[in-house]
Amino acid sequence: MSSSMTRRGALMSGFAVAGGLAMPAVLRAQTVDRRNASGFVTQRWQDHFDDLGVATIVADTGSRALHYWSGDGSDYRVYPTSVPISEELTKRGYTSIVRKKEGPDWTPTASMMERFPHYRYMPPGPDNPLGTHAMYLSWPAYIIHGTHDTRKIGRRSSDGCIGLYNAKIAELFQICPVGTQVRLI
Repeated sequence: MSSSMTRRGALMSGFAVAGGLAMPAVLRAQTVDRRNASGFVTQRWQDHFDDLGVATIVADTGSRALHYWSGDGSDYRVYPTSVPISEELTKRGYTSIVRKKEGPDWTPTASMMERFPHYRYMPPGPDNPLGTHAMYLSWPAYIIHGTHDTRKIGRRSSDGCIGLYNAKIAELFQICPVGTQVRLI
């Protein structure tokens, strides 16, 4: 048996790969590795809220995606996120955006200081763990924010917050008013 590939073999393997790419997106989505940021699960706002309010966010910690709907339902967006590193740090339920800050500063929580005694306050800037924008939730110390460390997106990597790429949090920050209802699932 020859170890070299024939032209027919190369063509057939090319068709097999192309066939996977031509597969409908719904079927491909079912085969995605669930640890991957692209493994989003579709959400419907009606499954979580009675109405859209001024705007609505569902942060799905399982699929590591944040779903946004405008108050009139005309705008729906999905963003890849980082999520809490452990179940102990994951808070689920209903909350809302109570404050927004461009160029946030960061102060580690008491529990962070216990685990990481070297952590210190950080003013706004390129090394700040909250990135360029922060939207504070009604739960103390829980924030939807940006991150400069893009390796965190799509992973369990936060201490309780929901993180987005800086460009995506800047976009979301512009369209989310204070009062946006939020559910973490």
